[in-house]
Amino acid sequence: MLLPLLAALAAAAAAWPGCEPAWGPAGGCHRPSASDSATCEDLQLTTCGDAAYNQTAFPTALEHRSRGAVESSSEYILLSVLHHLLEGQCNPDLRLLGCAVLAPRCEGGRVRRPCRRVCEALREACHPAFEAIDMAWPYFLDCGRYFGGEEEGCYDPLEKLRGGLDVEEVLPSGLPPTFIHFIHHSYAQMVRVLKRTAARCPHIAKTYSIGRSFDGKELLVIEFSGRPGQHELMEPEVKLIGNIHGNEVAGREMLIYLAQYLCSEYLLGTPRIQRLLNTTRIHLLPSMNPDGYEVAAAEGAGYNGWTSGRQNAQNLDLNRNFPDLTSEFYRLISSRGARTDHIPISQYYWWGKVAPETKAVMKWMGTAPFVLSASLHGGDLVVSYPFDFSQNPHEEKMFSPTPDEKMFKLLARAYADVHPMMMDRSENRCGGNFLKRGSIINGADWYSFTGGMSDFNYLHSNCFEITVELGCVKFPPEEALYTLWQHNKEPLLNFVEMVHRGIKGVVMDKFGKPIKNARISVKGIRHDITTAPDGDYWRLLPPGSHIVIAQAPGYSKVIKKVTIPARMKRAGRVDFILQPLGIGPKKFLQGPQRSSPGLQDPPRGAGPYREPEEAGQEPLRARRQPGASGSKPWWWAYFTSLSQHKPRWLLKY
Repeated sequence: MLLPLLAALAAAAAAWPGCEPAWGPAGGCHRPSASDSATCEDLQLTTCGDAAYNQTAFPTALEHRSRGAVESSSEYILLSVLHHLLEGQCNPDLRLLGCAVLAPRCEGGRVRRPCRRVCEALREACHPAFEAIDMAWPYFLDCGRYFGGEEEGCYDPLEKLRGGLDVEEVLPSGLPPTFIHFIHHSYAQMVRVLKRTAARCPHIAKTYSIGRSFDGKELLVIEFSGRPGQHELMEPEVKLIGNIHGNEVAGREMLIYLAQYLCSEYLLGTPRIQRLLNTTRIHLLPSMNPDGYEVAAAEGAGYNGWTSGRQNAQNLDLNRNFPDLTSEFYRLISSRGARTDHIPISQYYWWGKVAPETKAVMKWMGTAPFVLSASLHGGDLVVSYPFDFSQNPHEEKMFSPTPDEKMFKLLARAYADVHPMMMDRSENRCGGNFLKRGSIINGADWYSFTGGMSDFNYLHSNCFEITVELGCVKFPPEEALYTLWQHNKEPLLNFVEMVHRGIKGVVMDKFGKPIKNARISVKGIRHDITTAPDGDYWRLLPPGSHIVIAQAPGYSKVIKKVTIPARMKRAGRVDFILQPLGIGPKKFLQGPQRSSPGLQDPPRGAGPYREPEEAGQEPLRARRQPGASGSKPWWWAYFTSLSQHKPRWLLKY
């Protein structure tokens, strides 16, 4: 896809000789224009067609004296392909920032410079993406050289990205603030509703972005807790994700309604909601695939096909795009002493096509100690739970339980058992074929697939995730949305409350200092969880007696027996104080055996509870494929068709 585009642009380059600094960014060819006046003309560059302005001027700060000179330049060619090279990361931000230099904004006969603060913020956020592919930061995005300060009257070149999202929607008069409008929300409407909800309940709610979709839409989350924006000691964290498939829209709307409901009921003093939000941190991501939703919404409810809009803008199925750790689990389970939890990601995974939405969710998982999660889908009426990939890869349907099968069944039943349609005894209804199973099913026993988000959650982190199919109509008509909400409100609340089942506590040393990444093991369940940075942990467990072991390198292990009553609805407090080992060999349970070649966690920000890099950024060096010393990076071949106009300023060495 890139090579034909580059070839065409290279042909144009021969006809339009430009100023190309093959000797590097410091060459005298490029210097900012100092003219106070300019002749404005229409902006006609295709790559910059969605800029926040429509007139530009020549010559530019890079001394391009015409539209043709810009289009033939290697800088412009880079902007045209950068979002493919970075696989959607920092898109369209970088492109619009580059356009502000290559095609400067012209108003009233004067050129306005883009703001330096915008450039600096974007460089800090996107620099890891360039590092990941061994590419130097483009010289023409030098924040000190080509960008201006506020005192110069600079402008924000990314302002159009926020256009329409900050405009308050006027609600019909006479409606109470607790009113929920049961409609399909466009992307802009969804953002406004979430931000308006957070503004109504600022003491318990906050919105934040975990990254951007391939087409540049923010993946917006609204969180609820007693202290929004921070993790509180021993407060469990839950995430609910909707719209991973763009044409399965019911989950998207349910989470938008849930956000408004939680805010309103808290303000009204509803005891159940106040207790829930004061003891739980809840994160709602209504749309993981906003680009796919736009495709589906263009066809409209009732007209949408079974697959139209399912994938993201790269034509990737996001629920098949996560690392396949289940296959590695099946390999490890036969090895005595090998750990089968917190399985690292193979470096080879990053060499494939990984969606920015997938990367954003994976990074998000590393920023908080999530305990429980649900992914909301459409197309049937059932709750499924891991594993989703069959133990025998040749079996399309095969019961394939996790070590936590009992707990997963309890989680699934917590949703299904209070859903009126899932409990309807008619076999002719939607989802009637699951009636004899209680409307829950092991994922692989339904149909097997790899790369699913639920399996990844369980095998790479502490988080238990289920999948909820909300109905047989993927894009229901608006008149059905209120009924869907009534059917799913109680199941959603009941499921979130399940995060308080089992045990919780703090692991510390004899001085009371918390021990992070300590392991909590349960005898008979081959799946450990680890403590958060503050030493706190949560272990979802079914009722009964359990032998629980806490251990950490350099400390003696501690064993306790706990009994969880069947009717207990609050996690039991079980703390551990670990004593340091004396002089001599350190004895603690064997850690994970990572002898398999190619298995590694993505460095920086992707591990459990580390400080995140900019959401959506690919792990540092993830795509740095091995090669001979001094060889050019893998992307350099894309530019070989540029003849003498090769952008050598992109090389780091």
